[in-house]
Amino acid sequence: MRKSRGANVAAVSAGAVLLASTAVAMAAPAGAAAASCSVDYSVSSQWQGGFGANVTITNLGDPVSGWALTWSYSAGQTVQQAWNTSLSQSGAAVTARNVDYNGAIATNGTASFGFNGSWAGSNPAPTSFALNGVACTGGTGPTTPPPTTPPPTTPPPTTPPPNGPADITVNSATRYQTVDGFGAATPIWGGTWSTAETQTLVGMGANQLGLSIVRTGLSPVSSEWSTQVNALKTAKASGSGVKILASPWTAPAAWKTNNSRVNGGKLKTDYYDDYAIHLNSYVQYMRNQGVAIDVTSVQNEPDWHPDYDSMDWSGTELRNFVRDQGARVQNTRLMVAEAVNMNYTFTDPTLNDTTARNNIGYIGGHLYGTEDSGRLRPYSLAEQYNKPVWMTEWNYHEADGSGSNIWGNPSNLAVWNETLDDIMRTVHKSMESNWSAYIWWYGKRYYSFIGDGEAAYGTTAGAPLKRGYAFSQYAKFVRPGYQRVALTKSSKASPLEVTAYQGDGKITLVILNRSNSPVTNAVIRAPQNVTRAEHYLTSQNANVASQPTSVNGGQATINVGARSISTVVFTL
Repeated sequence: MRKSRGANVAAVSAGAVLLASTAVAMAAPAGAAAASCSVDYSVSSQWQGGFGANVTITNLGDPVSGWALTWSYSAGQTVQQAWNTSLSQSGAAVTARNVDYNGAIATNGTASFGFNGSWAGSNPAPTSFALNGVACTGGTGPTTPPPTTPPPTTPPPTTPPPNGPADITVNSATRYQTVDGFGAATPIWGGTWSTAETQTLVGMGANQLGLSIVRTGLSPVSSEWSTQVNALKTAKASGSGVKILASPWTAPAAWKTNNSRVNGGKLKTDYYDDYAIHLNSYVQYMRNQGVAIDVTSVQNEPDWHPDYDSMDWSGTELRNFVRDQGARVQNTRLMVAEAVNMNYTFTDPTLNDTTARNNIGYIGGHLYGTEDSGRLRPYSLAEQYNKPVWMTEWNYHEADGSGSNIWGNPSNLAVWNETLDDIMRTVHKSMESNWSAYIWWYGKRYYSFIGDGEAAYGTTAGAPLKRGYAFSQYAKFVRPGYQRVALTKSSKASPLEVTAYQGDGKITLVILNRSNSPVTNAVIRAPQNVTRAEHYLTSQNANVASQPTSVNGGQATINVGARSISTVVFTL
């Protein structure tokens, strides 16, 4: 599929549209100017190169319905991840604005927010503030002085003793699916990724996204097969354990009942053997080019017949094909059947037939409508026969309605809300459903992982986008071969959506906090002592940013920012 489907798009408040602005002050509406205000700015923790700060505004004058607090730094500090505010910076000038869950400041009322930042050399607190462009006259400046000497480790969230209560406890004795990876598709019709773009998508370095699966189209025309060779070779060479999935949209037109590549039409039964030879020829061609095709799908979306390349199958026809012809396709594992919404009627017949089942390696399906149909959950028949389930396509970008140029703005609220609440949430639910892979649509697109440079959407071709950084919180840290393991949560951690994985001598947790409040001093307990803990966070204003952690025996303590996705990596 190429078009986005679905609803439930996160609403964008009028105030959120202001996020892209870097203005220092916001004009106050009539009757809403602050006659006087007091600001408490305190550095709550400081470590080498970074700090955390909390700010409380007390309004001593007229009520303020929409506020912007501004200040300037004198020592080159920069703000990063924030909670309970929308934060922007232009040079030394910083602006913090209210968000819908931290809105009005009534007379003598308060509003509080916090953020992390970076510093070099010194970290003096700002000495003057303005609320809606009016200087605060009722007292400004820190009531808690910042520490003058950075502590030897990252900021000490208060660390309970090793045997104290934990908020997230990992139980590696209970194991679930083995992860095959997280990925995206190359262009299916025309074009490909450049070498640099491929390296950005699959590489494991700084500002690279760590994808471990690349999906590519299997054209019905063999002369087109060479188009993707360089990108696929680069992916195999530049990534770590990258798998290639090849998906055909149609057989050659002459083999189909409608004599056309488009508008569906079925494969004639007397061409089943030719189609198997066609799939095998593609795999062997790529093999000769130095590209191993790990998985070959029999059909992309057999239940969808649009006016572009497509082909219709029933579940029984798919079973018959893989039962009678599947063994002809060598040096790869077959997948059935990439139905639009993981429709079991297209896969159950194959799973229930011994010969057909033995000729496939994977079950595939797309996310469109899957949650609404109740199939975003474990597929028990596939699990019964040890066939990994891959989610092989989803394309969702309803945030377009908030303005096409939003995609080039890395801190746009509409983009972040959709990324966190729709995309990352479904990755989490897919993992909880024991699925082994999650593959997005095009990796390079204005709404995707790297920009395509279309002027109307404001992205830079090949540059990582916010959605790519968020997705990399899974892809880069949960590697092929890791196994999902069990965990329990305390009531304090109940707002968090968490999955845990074990592999390579590490335990990795991916944590979604889609609530409007941070979870501070969250204690994570591993099943054994931890030699190192790393914490990375992506939010509206941060991209896989290293966060402070403190380690004590078999547990670590972290702060989980509001509206964020985090990855915590324990080295055992």
